[in-house]
This record gives sequence, C-alpha cells and structure tokens, in this order.
Amino acid sequence: MTLRTRNKLIAPTLTREMVEQLSASKNEPSWLLNARLTAWELYDTLNMPSMQAEAWRRTDYTTIRWEQAGSLVQGSSAGVEVIPAENLAPLIGEAQGGLIAAVDGKIVHSELSDALKAQGIIFCDFETAAREHEALFRTHLMTTAVHPNEDKFAAMHAAFWTHGVFLYVPRGKAVELPLHSVFYNTTNGLTLGHVLVVVEEGAQVTYLHEYRSASGVEQHMAYVGMTELLIGERANLRYVALQDWAANANDIRHERARVAANGQLDWIIGTMGGRFVKQFAEIELDGEGAFGRMSGLFFADTNQFFDHDTQQNHNAPHTTSDLLFKGALKDEARTVWQGMIKVLPNAQKTDGFQANRNLVLSKAARADSIPGLEIEANDVRCTHAATIGKLEDEPIFYLMSRGMTRQDAERLIVAGFFDPIMQRIPFEEVRARLTAHIEEKLERMAQLA
Repeated sequence: MTLRTRNKLIAPTLTREMVEQLSASKNEPSWLLNARLTAWELYDTLNMPSMQAEAWRRTDYTTIRWEQAGSLVQGSSAGVEVIPAENLAPLIGEAQGGLIAAVDGKIVHSELSDALKAQGIIFCDFETAAREHEALFRTHLMTTAVHPNEDKFAAMHAAFWTHGVFLYVPRGKAVELPLHSVFYNTTNGLTLGHVLVVVEEGAQVTYLHEYRSASGVEQHMAYVGMTELLIGERANLRYVALQDWAANANDIRHERARVAANGQLDWIIGTMGGRFVKQFAEIELDGEGAFGRMSGLFFADTNQFFDHDTQQNHNAPHTTSDLLFKGALKDEARTVWQGMIKVLPNAQKTDGFQANRNLVLSKAARADSIPGLEIEANDVRCTHAATIGKLEDEPIFYLMSRGMTRQDAERLIVAGFFDPIMQRIPFEEVRARLTAHIEEKLERMAQLA
C-alpha cells in the first residue's frame, strides 16, 4: 500500500536531478529541458489527488505500490522482437503506412512509407520531432489539449515522459494507408508515453495505437500517459486506441481531443488488460459544426478495476457529440464509468448524447455508471442513458433449444452485445484479436462454473 501522511498521499520519489539526467540522455534542446523543469516544479508542489474529489472518490489508486512501480524505466535490452507479430503486421493488405514501436520506454522501431513522406506526413518519435521539427512540435506539445497543471499525474508526465509518437498531417492531405504504433512493456517500473496528433485543415487520417505488455511480471508496473488529438477545420481523424496490458499493469492517462469548425473525430477506445486503470478522455468541440464520436468497449475479470471518466464539451453552436461505452465484467471485477456533457451558453443548437451499457456476469462483480449533463444554453438536444444488467435466461434458453450449449449461447450473446462497437473498428484482424480475448475471458468463466 502507498503510505499516507497527514492529508497527503505519498507520490513516487522523482527528483529534479532525474529530470536533468533524462533530458541529457535524449540530448534535448534547452527549451524542452526548461519545459520539463517547469513541470517538475508543478509536480513537486502539487499534492496527489484527493480521495474525496469527485473524479477519484470511487477510485483507490493507493493500491499502486509506488516503491516498486515508481522506479523510472528508460529502456532495456529488449528490442522490437519481443512484441507479438500480430501487433506489428500491416493493418490493411500487405503495405505498411507507418509503424512506430516502443519497448520499456524506448523507441525500438520506426518506419514511414515513401509515399506518405512525399505528402509531407510526419510520423516520428519525440526525440526526432524535437530535433527535426522543432517549430511544429514545440507549438503543439502540451500547449493546447492536455496541460501539465491538470493534476499531479499530468505534471509527472510532463516532467518525466520517456517516449512519444508525433503524427502531423499537413493541410488538405488524405492519408490512405493507416498509421500504427505500439507501446510495449516487459519489466516492472514506471514508463510515461505520449501520443500527439495534429491534423491540419481539410486533412484526414486513420491511426491505431496499442498498449501491451508481457505477462508473468510482478504487479509493479505503472504507465502514466497522455494523448493529444488536434483536429483542424474540416479535418477528419479516426483514432483507435486499444489497451491490453498484462494483469500486473497500473494505467493512468489524461487524453483530450480538440475539434475545430466542421472537423470530425471518430475515437474508439478498448480496455481489456491491466490491474488498475484510470482514464480521462475528453472531447472539446471548439468550432461551429464540429462533430465528435467516442466509442468504448471494456471487459474486466478477476479483480481488475477500470475507471473511464469521459467529458463532451460543446464550446460552439451547432456541434454534435455521440458517446457509447459498452462493458462486461465478471468474477470480482469492478468498473466505473462517469460521463458529462457540458454545453456553454453560446453553444446553441447543440446535439449531445451519451450512453453506458453494462453486462454483469457474476454476483461479485460491480459496475457503477454515472452520467451527467451541465447545460448552460436553452436551445439544445442533450440526453443520456445508463443500464446495468445480467445475462437473461430467456435468450439463453432459446439458443439452447436450437442445439447450442449454454457456454456457446452465452458467448454469442456477449459477442452480440459488443458488436456495435466492434463494427466501428476499421481493421478486421484487430477485431478478430479483440473477439478472441473476450472469448478467452468467457472460457475462464466457464471453467470456473
């Protein structure tokens, strides 16, 4: 357990000297070192989040053993070969648009097709971005979407990020082949990864990012991450983020998208792995006509704890948001989804919707669902819905009467439950991987029955 002192939760022991050493090891320019040091001053000043705060009162992060999990990892002897081949394969056909892979906080593979380079697409690691694309990188890194002062974890990330991926799509460019990145961990300790996507006016791109780790490591791995998605006017981004950490992982992330006028974002989130997960995922609809859709699926088993905290902020008129999160849980797992639609006074003609559907597969599992609306305009259409239910006997009986075993009937019903989200993932092989993982969790349930 993490120790407490009076009204203060103890944080990982991270020092200013460690910031300087980390920056020096990456040969960073002075502006980036100064940004890290400014964030470290925040980190050193801020308290850990209060367990009484609304965002954290259902989420006990003190179960993270920072004395082991808080040891900063900056690479290991492992290379790209430790990543499963399925996570490195081209997403569509045989051609690879671009692939970046990190292992234990260090970039171990980076490629981008010549055709995309010729379009002016930038897809590189943070060290390359700081060295070769300073103006673009400096303008957008933690200045517009997620800020270091969000809380102590955000400040920690801003000071100590270990690796990152920078994607930039110039104005008017349409990227036909999808881009793909993987963050993979093999060891205990703390890594801090970052994804920064900038899609300029009228551009469009599809991007898959995956989080995975090796199994069999003790429960002392921590990942503190950030994601920033910046979508320009009339731009279109489809972003798929799938997390399948091993059972030892603790995962805390701040993620935010900003969508300009008539821009479109289709954001798909999958959560399958990890021991403890706390994810803040927010969409800011900043320009008139902006559209944002967020789709989530999660399946928790054993003693997994998942907390998804979503926000749909309508900051301009004629904006539309659509959120659907579907989750299943079994054994002694617990999940929390808390969502908010916020509409500013000038954001008339807003159309916002959010729904959370939960399928509870065992008596000891628990799902909490907390939707919310904060409406400051008077000409809007905003609705929300939440359901928590269990497998019903009638459809199971119907399928069994047609010759199915109970196990197959339950598997089919759960697959149908997730199917609306699955169909939004544009990669057939990725959908197959997710389906196989869900079936594996159901198989364990059948064996214990």
